[in-house]
Amino acid sequence: MDDATLAFYQQLYTGTPLYVVNEPHAAPVSPAPQAAVTQVAAPAPPPAPPVAPVPPVVAALADEPAGSPAPSRLPSLADLKAARLAAQAQAAPAPTAAAQPVTPVAAAAAPAPAPPATRAPVPFDTLGSNPRGIVLLVRVEPENLIKLQRNVFLNNMLKAIGQVMEECVVVNVRSPYPVAVEELRARGLAATQVIGFGKNLLDVATKRTQPYEPVRLGDVAYLPAAEVEIIEYDNGRKKQLWQALQRMFLG
Repeated sequence: MDDATLAFYQQLYTGTPLYVVNEPHAAPVSPAPQAAVTQVAAPAPPPAPPVAPVPPVVAALADEPAGSPAPSRLPSLADLKAARLAAQAQAAPAPTAAAQPVTPVAAAAAPAPAPPATRAPVPFDTLGSNPRGIVLLVRVEPENLIKLQRNVFLNNMLKAIGQVMEECVVVNVRSPYPVAVEELRARGLAATQVIGFGKNLLDVATKRTQPYEPVRLGDVAYLPAAEVEIIEYDNGRKKQLWQALQRMFLG
């Protein structure tokens, strides 16, 4: 044993009697006096290795208060390894649940197109006969319908084209909507020549006609004009109506 090693152990076991075993074939060494041991300068101890984390079992033993009874046995390496594995298992994050496969949701079926709304039949009243298929369309109060049949202006207008009121039918449309030709014919009216005194009276002529301009719409000749009470007091409109009647009936 060299002097440096001997000095290290002397410093480590200061206050403890040291006994040096005589090495074979060496001279006996007498134990150095204790005072001399304390005077030897010990070399600096080597740097301590990094301290590993204290396992829970060792930490539990270190936390025990002084004077507590010593454990029956020291922890073995297997106990320390098992404690370290348990600590790692507790610190490891819990495994996340596997992502469930997303089932594609079937696209909702497109709603079927709603059927076109059917308009209710337009109500109307009739007055007179219809042997020649001449129809006079008006929109007046029901109590005024009978007065139109005796209207002097209408009777004179029909006579000017060779017609009489008794062979014409007056149709009073009791709705803001126009009446259809099919609805007139469903009531037994021929409706081959129609004169409309007012606006929005016949469905096929609401957007394709001009006042006092006779037109043919399929098998129907139609002449739009102003209301009867407006024409009979307006000489300009009377002249326009007369010229249109000549083109429609006498042309």
